[in-house]
Parts: sequence; structure tokens; C-alpha cells
Amino acid sequence: MIRLGLTGYPLEHSLSPILHTAALRACDLQGVYSLYPVEPDDMKSLKALLDQVRSGELTGLNVTIPHKQNVIQFLDGLTPTAQSMGAVNTIYLKDEKLMGENTDAPGFLADLNSFLLENIALLEKMDGIREKSALILGAGGSARAVAYALAEAGWTITIAARRIEQAHRFANPQMQVTQYDSLHIANLLPSFHLIVNATPVGMFPKTDVSPWMDGLAFPKGAIVYDLIYNPRETLFVQQARAAGLPARTGAGMLVEQAALAFQLWTGQDIPRSIMFDAFNGTGH
Repeated sequence: MIRLGLTGYPLEHSLSPILHTAALRACDLQGVYSLYPVEPDDMKSLKALLDQVRSGELTGLNVTIPHKQNVIQFLDGLTPTAQSMGAVNTIYLKDEKLMGENTDAPGFLADLNSFLLENIALLEKMDGIREKSALILGAGGSARAVAYALAEAGWTITIAARRIEQAHRFANPQMQVTQYDSLHIANLLPSFHLIVNATPVGMFPKTDVSPWMDGLAFPKGAIVYDLIYNPRETLFVQQARAAGLPARTGAGMLVEQAALAFQLWTGQDIPRSIMFDAFNGTGH
């Protein structure tokens, strides 16, 4: 019996059980995927939960806010990706060692590349750009994953943060950090080929707001990626499309990171369409 789950807080709106349950069924595997909410300061319960993976009682865990850094102290090792990012979203047992991985970064990059492949003109344009430049809105854990992924792929990165010190905690010397306001961003805008929203602004149920500042024009020829996947079309994506820019939400990243975690736990490379079908049946 495969026992999987997600820890973090809060977890009420997570779609992970739906995606992984669909994957287990598609692979004819007997298993369950459960939610294990652990409050932010409850390190004792967090360690006890991870010990269940160590003992084999649980096959593996996903980790979300606020525990992506908290779990590291209880692990035996990190993959190079998790080590570089300083954050973990997937825990598994390997050679009796409790390991931490981060599938957010490769999940984002895989879906970004899929986005480009769906738009051949975009792909050709990006291939022709010697130095691709990205603006990341936000400086939390999601921004960290995006910054890592894009840096690995050779992009030049600017992080726009309301709390500058938070961005500097993970930005390397090659990344630029700027204040998240219309004045600072407007001065930099013409140079960006990609804009990524890594903030929760616009997420269900507060869907009538956008991370994009009033009166700020989108740079011509850019593409827009909103990590939010609920609602299916955010106000930010609507604004970008109204300005003539290709834009998409984070459903693909959600599926990609889940599929990569599932493969770590089970050895099964699940067709992404299985998880997308499950996602598309969840409403909103």
C-alpha cells in the first residue's frame, strides 16, 4: 500500500490529492494521498510526520508553505536542486536516508518550455535572443523556484520585491533586485522578455485583483506566466492577453511538479494528461 501526502498549513484548498489519486489509479497502484496540516511553529509534529517516512509508514510527502525550509533540519540529505534553492517540496526515502528534493523549479521550466513550443513564433523569437531577460514579481518560495530554474536555463533575472531583504536572501550576485512599485519597474520594463507572477495576488477567492500596477504598460513582445492556477484565468492573464501578449496560468507547473514527485515515489512516469484531466474536473 502506497501512502503519500502533503504537509503545510493551511491545506484546505490543495488539489494535490486529486492529482495524485488520479495518478495512482492510472498506474493501477493501491494507495492513498492524504493531507497532513501542521501549524507553522509546531516543529515537534513536523518531525514526527517525517519520521513516518523514515520508518516506511509513509511512502513520501509533498511539502508546501510554511515548511519548505523547516523540514530541512530533519532530513539526511538534499538533492543538488534542493540544496541550491534552500527549499524542499518533496520528501522520499533512498537507501534508508530521508531525502529532500524540489520539483517546483524543473516543473516550472518544463511548463515554460511547453508554452513556448505551443507558440512556434515565440520559440523562434526566444531562440534568436542572445540574452533572455525575465522579471519575477515577488520574493517568496515560488519566486525562489522560478529564479533558480531560469538561472539554470541561462536567463538574466530581475526580482521585484516589496521586502528587498527577502529577495537578497536567495538572489545570487548575477540577479538584479528592485523595489516592487510602478516607478522602479517602469524604468526597467522595455528590456524584459518574460514576466512571471510569483505572488498570491489574484488567487481564489480574491480574483478581482492583479499584481500588475495600474497605469503600467506591458513591454511589447514579452510573454506572461502567472503561477496561480485558481482561478483558471487570472485577472493578470486577462490584462496581458488584452495587451496582445501570450499568457498562461500555473496549471502546467502544478501538474509537472506533481508528476516529477510521483515518479520519485513510485518509479512511474505518469502521462501529464492524466493529471490535467483530474485538474480540469475540479471546478473554479
